[in-house]
Amino acid sequence: MIELQKVTKVFNPGTPNENVAVRNLSLNIDSGDFITVIGSNGSGKTTLFNLIGGSYQPTRGSIFAHNKDVTREPEYKRSCYIGRIFQDPLLGTAGNMSLEHNMMICTYKGMKSLKKNLNAKRRAYFRERLSDLNMGLEDRLKDNVGLLSGGQRQALTLLMMALSEPELILLDEHTAALDPHNAEMVLNLTTRFVNEYNLTTVMITHNMHQALQYGNRLIMMDKGEIILNVSGEEKKKLTVNGLIERFRKIRHQDIDNDELLLS
Repeated sequence: MIELQKVTKVFNPGTPNENVAVRNLSLNIDSGDFITVIGSNGSGKTTLFNLIGGSYQPTRGSIFAHNKDVTREPEYKRSCYIGRIFQDPLLGTAGNMSLEHNMMICTYKGMKSLKKNLNAKRRAYFRERLSDLNMGLEDRLKDNVGLLSGGQRQALTLLMMALSEPELILLDEHTAALDPHNAEMVLNLTTRFVNEYNLTTVMITHNMHQALQYGNRLIMMDKGEIILNVSGEEKKKLTVNGLIERFRKIRHQDIDNDELLLS
């Protein structure tokens, strides 16, 4: 589905602040994959997402979608087939609009008037879909989304993304800002929607337990490179201690990031 070929991203090239955020990286994302991405701060995880999503263009290398070269394709065009959820629960929804109007935006793109096209049939559909969240949101269609909690907004964002039927979703530490209860709830919904809507998924996490628990593939990044890419039975047999040991053998040093080690 998505292929990166020898992609490098350099910020501030030729200056004292030059930073090679992603270095000669190649990656295939196949249809139906659920890939978890782990790595220390500064390892290049978010830059990788920005390259896939079109927020950044690579300094060198190529990006393909269904064998079509999209290296220079702008973000707004890729957003037609790539969805993204960020760490901040406020970014995925319009807080000053009602819940039903948020749902209209994601499911009926291109409509010039949300109010004119919002009818009883569509409200019934929204209630049915929202009832899947088990949060009582089906009875709050006219409430502004800004009144919802962070966990409710992130769950709503996840549902809206699934209903918009993207070919690929990028989850950028989408539970990191939530308390443990809401984080678990959103992760459970993530697994459910990925399976129910057959979503190809790449999920960044700082939690090694989550990286091992979810998905069929695991990627570990360090200093802008993919240093580990495991799947299938190899991934199933990995433990947190085994992951730490693999890093030690590859990099000949210990992981020095407390966020990774303590999560």
